[in-house]
Amino acid sequence: MALLQAARAYVLGLPVELAFSWGLNRAIFYAAAKRGFRRRPRVAPRTPEVVRRKPVEETPEVYHLGDEMAYKREVGGKTYFTIGGDVQTLEDFKRQIEARFGPAFERAWEEAVNLVKQFDEEVLLSQRLFYERVYKPRRDELAKKWSMMARGRRP
Repeated sequence: MALLQAARAYVLGLPVELAFSWGLNRAIFYAAAKRGFRRRPRVAPRTPEVVRRKPVEETPEVYHLGDEMAYKREVGGKTYFTIGGDVQTLEDFKRQIEARFGPAFERAWEEAVNLVKQFDEEVLLSQRLFYERVYKPRRDELAKKWSMMARGRRP
């Protein structure tokens, strides 16, 4: 999930380092959501009309990518996404995501970006459509393929 979410953010225009932060943030968020967690007061969801007019919207503490939002914080002059006050840095992404792939990371990243590029902006800006059309139909296949790549075997 983290790699596809990072690719999604990158294709939608985020710099690669911030896209990696987004990918890790969303993976942590969805894992926590499955278990249930206490949230901050809810930020009102953006309507489809607002998303069309302004696909990316940013305030000092919140970043909207389409109809999805994440909290953010600036650290050392760089912006990172946060969950529960913890920032998701490039180093965190490398340790928690990239390291799982080992030398196959670049190949998996390229594949994720190329896959995400096949979908139109409407799909990429929608949390639901991204899940239903990009992630869910491919998650098992990609998990198996990328696991084999990480072990140094050809899928």
